Amino acid sequence: MIALAEPKPVPKIPRKVPSYLIYEIMDGKPLYYKDYRSVLKGTKTFEEIMGASSLQSLIIYYLNKVLYSFIEDEQFYIFSSESGVHINHRSNLANDIALYDPKLLTPDKISKKYADVPPTIVFEIDIDAELEDMTETGYIYNKTRKLLDFGTEKVLWVLTAAQVVIVATKERIETFDWNRDIEIMDGFSFNIGEYLKKKGVELE
Repeated sequence: MIALAEPKPVPKIPRKVPSYLIYEIMDGKPLYYKDYRSVLKGTKTFEEIMGASSLQSLIIYYLNKVLYSFIEDEQFYIFSSESGVHINHRSNLANDIALYDPKLLTPDKISKKYADVPPTIVFEIDIDAELEDMTETGYIYNKTRKLLDFGTEKVLWVLTAAQVVIVATKERIETFDWNRDIEIMDGFSFNIGEYLKKKGVELE
């Protein structure tokens, strides 16, 4: 009889995931950074899973450039790099770009903690959370609804794989091809497809 080699044991993931791998908390449940299991297994570092792709980074750069071109410092704060917002004791969310009204985010509310007032406008570029118990659509709608119910006026999702922008307000949710002008506010708009073409970026 031929002796079969015993299969190598599969590394087990620790039951307790370190808090630094938590991306958001939604409805009391932690959502971890995408690909967090690779960090637990030791095949990737935390920095590797945190980093944005060059395409995502270029889009964030472009959106910030557009925002700074027409928004005055007294009108809005423009926060980026996963700005945190405290919805309630069960939900802490992260935003790629968030516009805050200084009349709401007053000096006494600036601290080392997450902001506890609603951003006026939020931009999300793709999904940074590992979705284990919900679909991408479910996550997008759940997060969007929480922000709108909290007082955010508009949430815009840029989805690079589909090359679309989802624009959500309390009245409606619409999906647009990103090769068109999409309004941010007061007649000011952005066009991701046009910008990428201008920069010579070709996507499959």
